[in-house]
Amino acid sequence: MQQYIYPERDTWNGLTQRPVMDTSSLEKITGDILEDVKRKGDEAVRKYTLRFDKTDIKALAVKPDEMAEGIKCVHEDLKKAILQAKLNIEKFHKAQKEEVKTIETMPGVKCWRKSVPIENVGLYIPGGTAPLFSTILMLAVPAKLAGCKEIILCTPPDSKGNIHPAMLFAAALTGVTKVFKIGGVQAIAAMAYGTESVPKVDKIFGPGNQYVMCAKQLVNKHSVAIDMPAGPSEVAVLADESCVPAFVAADLLSQAEHGTDSQVLLVTTNKEVIEQVEKNMKEQLKKLPRKKIAAQALSNSKSVLVRNVNEAIDLINEYAPEHLIISCTNDEEIAERIMNAGSVFLGNYSPESAGDYASGTNHTLPTNGYARAYSGVSLDSFVKKITYQKLSKEGLNEIAATVEIMAAAEGLDAHKGAVTIRKM
Repeated sequence: MQQYIYPERDTWNGLTQRPVMDTSSLEKITGDILEDVKRKGDEAVRKYTLRFDKTDIKALAVKPDEMAEGIKCVHEDLKKAILQAKLNIEKFHKAQKEEVKTIETMPGVKCWRKSVPIENVGLYIPGGTAPLFSTILMLAVPAKLAGCKEIILCTPPDSKGNIHPAMLFAAALTGVTKVFKIGGVQAIAAMAYGTESVPKVDKIFGPGNQYVMCAKQLVNKHSVAIDMPAGPSEVAVLADESCVPAFVAADLLSQAEHGTDSQVLLVTTNKEVIEQVEKNMKEQLKKLPRKKIAAQALSNSKSVLVRNVNEAIDLINEYAPEHLIISCTNDEEIAERIMNAGSVFLGNYSPESAGDYASGTNHTLPTNGYARAYSGVSLDSFVKKITYQKLSKEGLNEIAATVEIMAAAEGLDAHKGAVTIRKM
């Protein structure tokens, strides 16, 4: 990790930058694939699946017998763990349901707002170096609770044309309607435009590599909503002398092993914390099966020594991390002053892994500084809020003059007339 000792505030903008990739050809490549799938449907999807996933898929949808066979292969211990995680996620997200409240803004003028499910949603779950069945739980559970009618899932097949059994179990457990063996940009295109096999959806959710993220942003311009802009995973740890360096090292490595483009940030007021964490990371890194990936991610990562806790909080808010771990004596007090973060973990016994899998909060979160303006996925992500109003004759008369005066001032006489005619 790169070390920064008491960096001046005018350098923070550069310090908080994420790893930059060359994206000059990204939109062109992605756009061409999107257009091809839009025009040729399943034929194009199969072509790109053969090219990128090295498998020739005849039937894109997972058949019921494949689903049943896959589920049988999942070890009972893993099934129990997935079920426990699902129950916790369900409990947390169910509590987010809002009651309809009718507000009488004036006598005879009633207004209310109601949550209505987005009918058709698409979930994209990467395959790549790890089967992210946990992300199925994070997306399908709130989708089901919200009342989405169709929940389809796209995920890349392996070289033999199969989907990881744990993915199939999680999909069946959470009420996913259909599972398709499609990955990458072609999956986003299939869900955005619809093909002979894949139904068109209204909103697409889920993480992915830079091509998938680019595809989501491109289709968002024209045809379909997306959950949020996102990029490689990241964590920031704010630690003081009360932290356990071995714990902090483990937290940083758990995020670094996601991918070579991941980034971790350690912020502290104590130089010894940096030294001890670095020492523990070196020891722990040797034992990791994904140590090459984690080591490369660490080369993009930083440890920062600041003068005091106020400066530390300001730096964290500037960085706006996807995940923030606060390993400090007064963690709750500090947490109250955090304005920009996707999800916050307090104390020495709240590893980010708990939120990634099973505590109940959602792990689909804004990255790359988007936590300044975006929230993570929640029940609200799967609903639209429709407002209603009902005015009695008396209520209209009560508000009529206000509307007429404002409409006339804007020069919109028909607006004024729609009120005036009702007074006659």
